[in-house]
Amino acid sequence: MNYTNDIRDYLALEIEVLKKLDVEQINAALNLLDETRQKKGRIYICGNGGSAATASHFQNDFNKGVSEYIEVPFRFHCLNDNVATLMAIANDIGYEEVFRFQIRNNLEENDVLVAISGSGNSPNVIRAVEYAKEHGCKIIGLTGFSGGKLKELSDISLHAPINSMQVTEDIHMIFDHMMMSIFYKYLCGKEHLQD
Repeated sequence: MNYTNDIRDYLALEIEVLKKLDVEQINAALNLLDETRQKKGRIYICGNGGSAATASHFQNDFNKGVSEYIEVPFRFHCLNDNVATLMAIANDIGYEEVFRFQIRNNLEENDVLVAISGSGNSPNVIRAVEYAKEHGCKIIGLTGFSGGKLKELSDISLHAPINSMQVTEDIHMIFDHMMMSIFYKYLCGKEHLQD
């Protein structure tokens, strides 16, 4: 089977979406994340499925990748990484509470919530976002498709304007690596991550 045309089509679609990204919103996200770091605030991050993997990857890239070389580190906390906690909340309370319950009574003034939902309508993500907003925290929302409720609730919207979950999740990882690379350059004084 020759898949070359399909490969070219997929890559062309990715490029088309990348050209539509809101650079000013990405810049705003970079500034909010760095301001939060400087104030020693926590950055909570969460998502389901592929977005959970992206959330975990963000935590890794910021807590180790960038923070290894700076005096004041990022304080990312991935809400979907503790399987035992997730299962206990889901079983005893309900899956829609797995993120909100973890930030309940833990949020402080300088904290930020990075919420990832391809559809923008994941009930457990929206509950956490609404709770965080009620407690004065800023929201960075990563979405695709129409952006859903999350896009409306976000202070900063990192939106992939495409009706494809695969391309949306690709773009969300690009947000992570793009921001990590920029911080790596400006905060760490290094052009590229070595390993």
